[in-house]
Amino acid sequence: MSAVRPPAVAGMFYPANAHELAREVQGLLASAMPTSLASIKALIVPHAGYIYSGAIAATAYTALSSIASRIRRVVLLGPTHRVAVRGLALPGGEAFDTPLGRIKLDQAAAHSISHLPQVSVRPDVHAQEHSLEVQLPFLQSVLPDFTLLPLAVGMASSEEVAEVLEAVWGSDETLIVISSDLSHYLPYPTAQRVDNETMQAILNLQQPIPHDRACGGTPISGLILAAKHH
Repeated sequence: MSAVRPPAVAGMFYPANAHELAREVQGLLASAMPTSLASIKALIVPHAGYIYSGAIAATAYTALSSIASRIRRVVLLGPTHRVAVRGLALPGGEAFDTPLGRIKLDQAAAHSISHLPQVSVRPDVHAQEHSLEVQLPFLQSVLPDFTLLPLAVGMASSEEVAEVLEAVWGSDETLIVISSDLSHYLPYPTAQRVDNETMQAILNLQQPIPHDRACGGTPISGLILAAKHH
């Protein structure tokens, strides 16, 4: 990967045209149920195409409205779908591009975790990965100014993920976003029941979260472990 990662799934998961993308994201945000919380440390947001999960993603991001101005760094974790990796992969490089513009990567944060044995620099893992990319236009639309620490999570333990999160936990200036869908391919009533059970387990800080219930089960489980210390 060059110093700047170009968008890989624009035109597939979301519009490639900047004006169309901005209009769609703003429309989703405007239609979302308003939920503004005084304190948010982490979000768990789905990563399907916007036509499928954009409304749910927008509901998560509208909750940031009252605290958006104080967020300066986003730590974004998502599961790998195309290239397998052991541990957590940094992209290297300097920035990620989307049709809405350029997002600078947080070099200091990346350096602070680069010594950990479960962390590697793997631009190939990031090149075509959609789970992180689809979150970026929403983040660009709701946050005025931020740097990004993107981590693609492969075969890792909850403890390994938690160790990384602890190192970059920060204070009110740092937001953690976990990109994860919940269950797949279940009949709708079954999916509702299973997903509600998964959500309750997360709220109760119970882990591990199985991958058949959340494709981002590993980063979610790591977040739960780290959250117990805070």
